[in-house]
Amino acid sequence: MPMKYVVLHAGGLAGPAQAELGDQTLLQSASTPTLDRLARLGELGQIAFPVDGSPHVSECLQMALLGYGPKKLYPGSASLEAAGLGVAVGEQDIVFRCWLVTFRAGAQPGKEGDLKKLTPQLVMDDAMAGGIGSEEARELIDAINEQLGSEAMQFYPGAGHRHLMVWVDGKPRMTCHDPLDAVGKPIGGFLPTGEGSDVLKKLMDAAIIILRDHPVNDQRRGERLKPANGFWLWGPGRAVHWPNFAERRRLNGAVLSPNDVMRGVGVCAGLEPVDSAGLQASAGAPFSGVVEAALRELHKKDFLYCYLDLPLCLGAMAGLKERTSGVEAFDRQVVEPLLQGLSKLGPHRLLMIADHVRTPRTSGTPFPSAPTVLYDGTSAQPSDAARRFTEPDAAQVSPSAWDATKVMTRLLGPS
Repeated sequence: MPMKYVVLHAGGLAGPAQAELGDQTLLQSASTPTLDRLARLGELGQIAFPVDGSPHVSECLQMALLGYGPKKLYPGSASLEAAGLGVAVGEQDIVFRCWLVTFRAGAQPGKEGDLKKLTPQLVMDDAMAGGIGSEEARELIDAINEQLGSEAMQFYPGAGHRHLMVWVDGKPRMTCHDPLDAVGKPIGGFLPTGEGSDVLKKLMDAAIIILRDHPVNDQRRGERLKPANGFWLWGPGRAVHWPNFAERRRLNGAVLSPNDVMRGVGVCAGLEPVDSAGLQASAGAPFSGVVEAALRELHKKDFLYCYLDLPLCLGAMAGLKERTSGVEAFDRQVVEPLLQGLSKLGPHRLLMIADHVRTPRTSGTPFPSAPTVLYDGTSAQPSDAARRFTEPDAAQVSPSAWDATKVMTRLLGPS
């Protein structure tokens, strides 16, 4: 029977110690018997994020793992998201991430104020529009496309607050900023600059009037939810052309993720995207459908890259208590049944990665190493009964982090 290879990359599982958790991390405070068993049976370590000037985001770690140096090949998050959504981007087109956001006109958090136009004094109150749902967001994006869309500009709905705009024959030389960096601050220092930036600012200005009085936002205000009263254009990029990972490694593979950007990385690498429509998170079952889809794909494929985003699965407003429960649910609902299913498929190897929540970081500072375990189902040997899958244990066992660009060789062997 052929060997099955799985990368299980979980965003938001790792992170710093929290005072509310007794100065422990999420992984330390949560009960994770299956992950801990992997830590005892497999090779525990840490993966170092490439600190070569590339952005500190999970898709760059995924790129490095698949053999694409982010410094040279990172195309911008919008290009990857477009690939994940199946949005066509022409050779001369520019694609932008288009996030629905909440602006406020006053200084007081949570108070929208008299919002009339895009000015440098507006404050970014919420970069994710209060965790708006996909159905509500689609209505807003459709209204924007109806009034602002043209032969040159088209808006495409995504999930939650995350959407896309394609500018046909767009201007390539401009600087745009991640809206998360602007939260709680006046937006003047974060607005687009450079050639073509006036076009973007005019669109963002026009959107305020369209969104401010839309029935969806009237309803959200009535329910005391933050309105999606603006959008933010950022992360510009062009169509992606990378060497094919699957062909280079001589295997057939797939990518599974409800996160459009991470799914897009896999698509650009030549992995077949698994339909994520059935991955519907719900209360008590935030990872519903994941394992069934993964095992179904592994019956046909030899390699699967599965990325799950804890904040995305739990909802943007989840607190520490909910996130701790989410880590436990991940262990119980994903890792345990996935291992059980893999054992029935024959020989298998699993690379488990606990990534960090994306936070604004100073350029040039290293991204925290991600706790990792490489598990071989054919030769697992217990090593330390007290060892757990946590940040401190991983750092103690492996003080020198593994190079992300070489980890795939550990999993698959030399190419």
